[in-house]
Amino acid sequence: MSEHVSQAEVLASATRIELPTPGGIQVWHAWNTSAGRPLVLLHGGSGSWTHWLRNIQGLSKDRAVYALDLPGFGDSDLPPETRDADDLQHHVAQGMRQLLGEGPHDVMGFSFGGMTAGFIAAEQPDLIRRLVLVGIPGLGLFGDPLDLRGLRDDMSRQERRHILRHNLLQIMLRHPESVDEATLDLQDANVSRDRLRRRRIARGDVLVHLQSKWQCPIHTIWGEFDSLVEERLYRVPEVLNQCRLVSFHVVPQAGHWVQYERPEGFLKVALRCLAGEGE
Repeated sequence: MSEHVSQAEVLASATRIELPTPGGIQVWHAWNTSAGRPLVLLHGGSGSWTHWLRNIQGLSKDRAVYALDLPGFGDSDLPPETRDADDLQHHVAQGMRQLLGEGPHDVMGFSFGGMTAGFIAAEQPDLIRRLVLVGIPGLGLFGDPLDLRGLRDDMSRQERRHILRHNLLQIMLRHPESVDEATLDLQDANVSRDRLRRRRIARGDVLVHLQSKWQCPIHTIWGEFDSLVEERLYRVPEVLNQCRLVSFHVVPQAGHWVQYERPEGFLKVALRCLAGEGE
């Protein structure tokens, strides 16, 4: 749960799994697999398993953790005819069943990964025991478009990193000191491998309409300064009023990428959610 943990350190204790599926190879990283009680982690848009880099050690202390590079992101193949979370969900569910069995399993999804998990929970509810949604879109609470800037192939390294820093502080992180060189490296690697760049569902309210189909307990975790919802954050319980919303946690002094910016605070509430507190 340390802010200073390195990717090399976390990878050293991981098992890399290249899972053949009908939609292509899915790359999973797994920790403490002998412990059982698998927890599935689904990262956000333009990301990879490294969105959970600072949380793996704490979450896997006494249970197995499986972090997927969502199809079309990271090292996983992009399945044919896949454009957004509604297309992606079937491939993710397929991978979970192949790798972990029929379930149900605990699932934690961040942002786009949480929205994808919401589709799975609606269409294949038998697969999910408990769902922890972190900074999810799809609730109709988005504000004005953020000032995000594009990257070009002809940019110098310095120019590219300037844009990456700007975008991280616009959408992902609250505090300038949260963006160090290692964070820029991680973001650059993830953005470069995003092959689902025309996603649009997140800006709507798709999860509001799906929630009545969710059969499992729902927990939510947010950063206090999540840029996607801003002052509308406290409307989340009001909007998620047709599901078994068990908990609504807000981690202080964190942006959208709450589990990276405030890993200690995030871990405390995540473990409470995963223990079924309040269910």
